[in-house]
This record gives sequence, structure tokens and C-alpha cells, in this order.
Amino acid sequence: MVPLIFVLLLLQAPLPACSFNKSDCFHRMNSSVYEDGDVVVAGFFPLYTLLLESRSSGPSKHVIHTQFKPRNYQLVLALVFAIEEINRNVHLLPNVSLGFDLYNVLFSEWNTLESAFLWLSGTDKKVPNYTCRRDRKSVAVLTGISWATSAQMGTLLQLYKFPQLRLTFGPFEPILSDPGQFPSLYQMAPKDTSLALGMVSLMVHFSWNWVGLVTSEDEKGIQFLSDLRGEMGRNGVCAAFVEMIPVGAMSYFPKAWLNHHQFMTSSANVIIIYGDSDFLRSLMFNIRQTLMTWKVLVTNSQWDVTIDGRHFMLDSLHGTLIFSHHHGDFSGFTNFISIVNPSKYPKDFYLARLWYFSFDCSFSELDCRTLENCPLNASLEWLPGHLFDTVMTEESYSVYTAVYAVAHSLQEMLLQHAEMPTRGNGEDVFSAWQLQPFLRNIRFAIPAGDQVILDEKKKLEAEYDILNFWNFPEGLGHKVKVGKFSPSAPCGQQLSLSEDMIEWATGIRKTPHSVCSESCDPGLRKSPQEGKPACCFDCTPCPEDEISNQTDMDQCVKCPDHQYANTERNHCLQRTVTFLAYQDPLGMALACTALCLSALTAAVLGVFLRHQHTPIVKANNRTLSYILLISLTFCFLCSLLFIGRPNTATCTLQPIAFELVFTVAVSTVLAKTLTVILAFKVTAPGRRMRRLLVSGAPNYIIPSCSLIQLTLCGVWLGTSPPFVDSDTHSEHGHIIITCNKGSVTAFYCGLGYLGSLAMGTFTVAFLARKLPDTFNEAKFLTFSMLVFCSVWLTFLPVHHSTKGRVMVAVEVFSILASSAGLLGCIFAPKCYVILLKPHSCSLRGFRDKTHCESNKPSRVLTRVSYS
Repeated sequence: MVPLIFVLLLLQAPLPACSFNKSDCFHRMNSSVYEDGDVVVAGFFPLYTLLLESRSSGPSKHVIHTQFKPRNYQLVLALVFAIEEINRNVHLLPNVSLGFDLYNVLFSEWNTLESAFLWLSGTDKKVPNYTCRRDRKSVAVLTGISWATSAQMGTLLQLYKFPQLRLTFGPFEPILSDPGQFPSLYQMAPKDTSLALGMVSLMVHFSWNWVGLVTSEDEKGIQFLSDLRGEMGRNGVCAAFVEMIPVGAMSYFPKAWLNHHQFMTSSANVIIIYGDSDFLRSLMFNIRQTLMTWKVLVTNSQWDVTIDGRHFMLDSLHGTLIFSHHHGDFSGFTNFISIVNPSKYPKDFYLARLWYFSFDCSFSELDCRTLENCPLNASLEWLPGHLFDTVMTEESYSVYTAVYAVAHSLQEMLLQHAEMPTRGNGEDVFSAWQLQPFLRNIRFAIPAGDQVILDEKKKLEAEYDILNFWNFPEGLGHKVKVGKFSPSAPCGQQLSLSEDMIEWATGIRKTPHSVCSESCDPGLRKSPQEGKPACCFDCTPCPEDEISNQTDMDQCVKCPDHQYANTERNHCLQRTVTFLAYQDPLGMALACTALCLSALTAAVLGVFLRHQHTPIVKANNRTLSYILLISLTFCFLCSLLFIGRPNTATCTLQPIAFELVFTVAVSTVLAKTLTVILAFKVTAPGRRMRRLLVSGAPNYIIPSCSLIQLTLCGVWLGTSPPFVDSDTHSEHGHIIITCNKGSVTAFYCGLGYLGSLAMGTFTVAFLARKLPDTFNEAKFLTFSMLVFCSVWLTFLPVHHSTKGRVMVAVEVFSILASSAGLLGCIFAPKCYVILLKPHSCSLRGFRDKTHCESNKPSRVLTRVSYS
């Protein structure tokens, strides 16, 4: 392989050898094609390419050949077609005819300047500052395709300051937009400002979020890569790899480089490639050698499919998607190409050369302008697409619009300058400098309907046709339009595709898949993988009561409070409103228990009232017993407030009734306990203890303790009263209607006061447990308070660990259990004696017992009760 620097030196040196030996006629032909007119447009077109051939023997191991490029000849035909169309148009330059002056431009600096000198001097002798042309009619010059060609010729023409107008038909190049360096140069091609957006829109359409990026390492490639990565970031597309290849080096990368590169090894099945025509031609050639048929390539329109023929269908480039600038329908141009032949344009030796090689013709021995032995009715339409394309290319479209821009500028200038200076023969004189302001501000529509604006600040955003490359045997590649991208269209309607027309890469029958991680189904969310791009993620199930109803959701969405997530976590379902109802088995059981216990308490009260004159009833102050039984009845009944659908009234009454009636009950037990202690402390009449006992001082404990609790409840209701609330977390799929305590602090203050009162009562009862027990209920009071305190001490942790209906049931159970403990421990033994052993209830029976003869405090209790 020839080193790069050696090839560059050869390209800059004069050509040592050229393969023009097919016919001597080619040596005798002019190097330019000239068609006269009132105004002439000059054109410099790259009609030949240089090929480096290596030889194993001979004086020179490397020989450079020139090879005619039939596809580029379409540029010449676009110029001729536009000029003839304008000359036939009676509304555009009706009294002025256009002509052309065509030159070939080779791919080397010297030959580029050589063609320019030929045009400037008008002779084959390249003599600077000398011209044989006295009547110069050229007002504009067209250059391209390479921006380097335009820059070199622009510098030379700027030096000679004639003509002032230069129009380039190659791809848009930012370096040529410098008004200081190229003040009179206009680029016909639009900017590729929307190309990155178009390519990313294509990625999003096919759900490709894992792609490879390959660009040329030049100013345009760096800018495009920056724009592309910005659009990719905004649309959730990630780069599997990024490769920037130096311009000019791609031709010398060996095939093995591609085989071991990320082109082949990357998991990305889609690769975006951007560069100029030379870069893409070399890169595509190397890719084609690898038979990389499982990748989809997306590239810009500068890719030229003029690649040597293949004898089989398997091709790495089959299915490539190409973004090409959109332009109107030019069916007239196709018809024009079908009738072009050397006899119609005898001065065009490039056409004769094309005919000579394409149709196996021969030149007449008498006249080199005459072709013989050509097929009848031969036409350029017969040539295969990879050699000559009958559809107007982007560069040819730029040539076409450039000619129309010159014509419309002349039209505007003639309309504003009706009196033009004339030569002696009466012909008008046109100067390029006069055309400059008109060309800069020109805006017109070509016959195809496209709007043309040369001012770069006012140019419309380019629209793109999306072409699909189909490969056929013998390398007969064909581009088929499968879609369009319009950046000015409304969002969501910019990209249009005919997917059924797309031919994917060889061996791929359905739309390719190119992702780093598979999509997360509904019910899952994306969880980023550490150290990897955002497109690489794991799928994690949504938390409880959160859903994701779309694929690839970053976050799950929480269901509203009245709804809950289904098992799959992809849909919210309506919650069922529930509470501890009377119809529920648990609610019905608790309600029945409360009613039964309250009825039992009322029955005990009835028994005590019926036997109120017996000593066992009168002992320990029967009034306190009546109060305790009534308060216990209300304790059982207040539990019913906790059952059923809560409302404002029940929520307010629940804690108030509970704390007040239990305060009355516990304070009554405390009063009964103090009564027992005071009775046994009385040893002599007149003592203070006796006066306290006889005066009924223990009875004042009940209103005093109840007043304190009532004060606490009043503060609670005044600051933060209870209210109806809903619990959506305790039971899955249910909304539990509960009563919110409002102020938790106030609730626990009341409960703490009640607990302190209970602990105090238990302590006093515990101290009196060893007193003589005839008619003495000290032990029963102690045991009842032990049960009471045990129930509520157990209630606290259980209450905190339960939610919803279970918590309410625990509250009801604690109320019933503690109340039943007081009822059973205090009154069950007395009822047993009253109902089953009535003889033990009389004072006579009591006195008959020998063990009671010395029980003086018991008689005191009886007398206190009587009093």
C-alpha cells in the first residue's frame, strides 16, 4: 500500500502519464465547451478522477490515470438544460440569451488553477495576466463539487476581480461563508442544520436508542457530531461508540482494521455515518469488503454509489438509509436526458467521449467530431444507474438553481436599469459587479415550485428525502424514496415514512432492533446501570400502590388515595370503602358482646337493688356500688360508638365518652377502696378517721376526678377535636373509614391521666388486700384493678402495631375486657353469695360463725352503710 504522503505528493505534481490513448481524437479536442450568448455562465466541473495504478515493472512503479466519471457529466447537462429552459421562457430575460463556457477540474491544486488560467486567458497557454478574449461576456462562474476547488478558484478569481460572482454547487461548507475571505461567493446548497434532528427522529421512530457514530475529523464532522449528540440526548438515544476518522486517511485503513473495530464488534445494529463525498466513498468501499450485512447504515447524501459491480446480491450496503436534500419533480430533465446525443451537441466533446466509451462507438477517420458504428437510438437512459443517473442529483439541482439565480438577478437588474450602456454594435454591456446586489437579495421560485434564497440568513431550513439503497446483481444500485423529513412541519408530523417500501440489510426481514437494554414492560420502571449510558438499564418492579402503564417509564406513578395498584402494577383499581360495620362478623360479635355485658351489668344492678338491705350489699357503701354498676353499663355501651360507619358525631363522642365513663368507674373503685381502708382504721369514736368515714368523704373523689378529666377533654375539643379520616394503607385495595384522634397529645394526656388514676387505685387496693375479708372486698378490688391495668398495658403496644379495622376492634375489645374485669372481679362473688347462699347475707348468719365473733370492723362497715 502506498503511503499517504507519497500519494499526496503525486497528486500535487504534474501528471506523468494519462490514459488518453483510446483514440487520437481525444488529443485533438478542445479542453472547454463554449456556447455563445448575450451573457455567458462559466462552469468548472470535476468530470475526471485520478486513479493511482501500481506496476511491478517499468521505469515508474506508480502511474496516475485519468478516468472519466459519467455520473458527474449530469452536472453539465443540468447547466445546459437550465440555460435552454431560460432561453425558451418569454417571461424571463426575453431579449437576452444565455450561453455557457465549460471546463473540467481535476482533483489537484495545479490542475484546478490550470483550468482557471485557461478560462481567464482564453488560450491553451497558461500565461498569467494575459488574455486573448476581448469581448468577455461571463458574469458568473459555477464551481464545485469539492469546497477546496471552490476556495482555490475563488482566491484566484478574487485576485483578478473578474467575474465578481461565484456560485458553488457542492455541499454547504462553513469555511466558504466567510465574507472577508470570499465576499462574492454564494453557496447554493442549504445548510444541514436539521440533518441531526432528522436522523434522530428516524432513530426515535424505529425505537433505536443504541447507535454507533462515525464522522470525518474536520470542522463539519465535529459540528455535526455536536449537533447530533445534543439531539440524541434530548430524545433518549445513546452512542454505543464514537469514531472520528481523519480526512483523507480512510482510503488507507486496511480491511482488517474494520474487522476488529467496533463496526463489527459493537452491539449497536445501527451506525450513523457522516462525511463528504470522498470520505464516504472510501469508507463505504472498505465496509463493502467486510460483508457486514447485519448492520443498518444511515448516512448523508454525499455518498456516491459509483462502486464497481458485484456478481452477487450479498452486500453490506444493501438497505442503507440516505438523507438527501428534497427538491421538486424534474420530469422534464429526465426527458431532456433521453434525447441528448452527440449529433445534437456536436461541440460537446465530453458527450462524445461518454458516447464513445458507453456504446462502443468509433470516430470517423476524416472527422473527429463524427461518431460511427453507434447503436441506433442510443440514449443515456440505457446506462446502468451506478454509471449514470437519469434522476437529478443534489449537485445538479444546485447547478440548475444557480443558473436560474443568475437569470433572475439579470432580470431584476434590467428592470431597474432600463437604459443600459451599449457597445458600438448596439449590444448591452453587462458587468458582474452590477449584478452583485441583486443576486444577494434575490428570492424566486423555479419552475418545479421550489423557493430559492441566496441570503444565508434568510434561507429556509432544508427538507430531506429519505432514500433506501437497493443493491442488485452487477452492482446496479438503486435509490428509492421511502420517506421525507420536514423540520418546519408541526411537531410529531415532521417525519413521514413508508415502512413497507424499506428494504433492510441482507438477511433482515423485519425492522431491525438496536437497543442497549430491552424495554421495561408496564408495571416496571427503568433502573440505571452504574457507569453506563442512560439507555442501559435494568427493569425494577413498581412499589406498592404505584404503577407504570407505559413501556420504559423512568418513574412509577402513585395511584390516587381512592385507588390502588393491581397485581401487575400497570393499572389503578377503585378501592372498596370499608369500616368495622355491624354486618361484619367481627363487628357483630363485638356489638353482641357489648349488649350482653351491658344487660348483665343492668341485671347485677337489679339484684343489688332488690337485696339492698342485706349486709353484703350495704358493705363498702352501696351507693358507690350503684354508681360503679351504672358507669360500667355505660362503658359497655360506649364501645358501640366504635362500630359502624364513623361520622363527626361518633368520632367526637368516642374518646370523650370512653375517658369520662372509665374515669367515673375507676374513681368509684378508688372511693370504695378508701372506704375499706378508713373503716379498718377506725379504732375509737371521735377520731378524725371516723368523722371522714361517717361524713362520706370518699364519695367526693368521683366528681373531683371526673372534673379533671372533663377539663382535659374540653381543652382537647377546643384545640384539635377528632374528625373522620380515611386509611388507604392498612388493607390492600380498601379505604378504611376511621376516626382520627386529632391531637394525639391530648388523647394520650387523657389516657395517661386515666392510667395514673388506675395505677393509684391499684396501689391503694393492693395495700388493703390483707385486711380481714368478711364483707371486705379489698381483695376483689385489688384483683379487678390488676385485670384492668393488665388489659390497658397490653392495649398500648397492640394498638400501635395494628391499623384499620383491627385497631378499632382492639380498642373495642380492650373496653369490653377491662369493663368485664371490673364487673366480674368485684360483683361476681357478691352475686354468688346473694343468689346461691342467701343465708350468708344476713347479719344473724354472720354472727353465728365463730370466726366472725371478734370481727368488729365488719360491724363498723355495716353501720357505716346504714348511716
